[in-house]
Amino acid sequence: MAVEYIVYGADHSYYTGKVRAYMRYKGLNWEERTATQEVYKSIILPKIGAPIVPVLETADGEYIQDTTDIIDFLEPRHPAGSVCPAGPVQRLVALLFELYGDEWLVIPAMHYRWSVIDQQREFILKEFGRMSNPNGSEEEQIAIGEKTSKGFSRMLPALGISEATIPAIEAVYLEFLDQLDKHFEQHNFLLGSRPSIGDFGFIGPLYAHLARDPVPKAIMQERAPNVFAWVERMNNPNPLSGEFLADDEVPETLLPILKTQMKDQLPDVLDAVAKNAAWLEANPGGNIPRFLGMHSFTTGDASGERVISSFAQWMYQRAYIHYQSLQGQDREAADQFLKAVGGYESLSTPMPKRLERKAGQLELVEADS
Repeated sequence: MAVEYIVYGADHSYYTGKVRAYMRYKGLNWEERTATQEVYKSIILPKIGAPIVPVLETADGEYIQDTTDIIDFLEPRHPAGSVCPAGPVQRLVALLFELYGDEWLVIPAMHYRWSVIDQQREFILKEFGRMSNPNGSEEEQIAIGEKTSKGFSRMLPALGISEATIPAIEAVYLEFLDQLDKHFEQHNFLLGSRPSIGDFGFIGPLYAHLARDPVPKAIMQERAPNVFAWVERMNNPNPLSGEFLADDEVPETLLPILKTQMKDQLPDVLDAVAKNAAWLEANPGGNIPRFLGMHSFTTGDASGERVISSFAQWMYQRAYIHYQSLQGQDREAADQFLKAVGGYESLSTPMPKRLERKAGQLELVEADS
């Protein structure tokens, strides 16, 4: 049987891990191909217009980029074993966790990869070099990795990773590991025995950076063995198996993680929403830049400066739109839950303008009513 889907990506890629785990869980007819220099030149740049992975190619010649778009594209075509819970509160939590994994856990992931590069230099550089030239010698791969990784290692200040914030970033991450480890003592996945979109949001950082790179891998294995076991389950799933917890239950073990997300990430996102709206007012009809300057943020007990990511709104509004669509008892249950984790005011804040993603750009869809 001909392959139905091809995923172009890399082992060390943050977001490739999200799609890879999804494709395996859904049991699709697919294969993964390394995004070598030749693949970038001949496929990714011509079809996507930017040097970015992962990219999904279909047997019909369609190309989809961005993990959320890829999963949204595939879910209705392969509805068995849906990764989107039907329960209104579970779905809200799953979408919030996808946001957390995609847009916030990148901070500890990038810190543990690049701030301690001297302790794992050969591994990291070889990974980058192997992606570009899989058949090259180890020396050649390391030399290539030196060049191709520079852009990533220079991103730390933009992400808010500095001498002032690193102690808090590590403290918050270690607390997160402890909390998640306690949860996985009782459950195979976040919301039951089936992975949700939230699990796939988490696996990106928790696999490629934090469970493969030598320094954070050792931390996870020693401090959070149940999280490391979950990483292995996500990468080697029993396709289409499992169920979400009955009665729209959200385990209490997840509440501390959600409280941290509401306290640290949501103010950052809401400021990005406000900045996006202001930019659109000043530039009617334009496509919003990916970054809109810098703003203050907090993580744990530290404050710093980080880039304003306009894209964060697009991810956040998936949870926001779902929440705003709820009515009656479903809305009451969601309200009660959000109040318990400190997210009610954030999710109730009107969104002046909603955005749509097209070919890597964000543009206005409509004003919120």
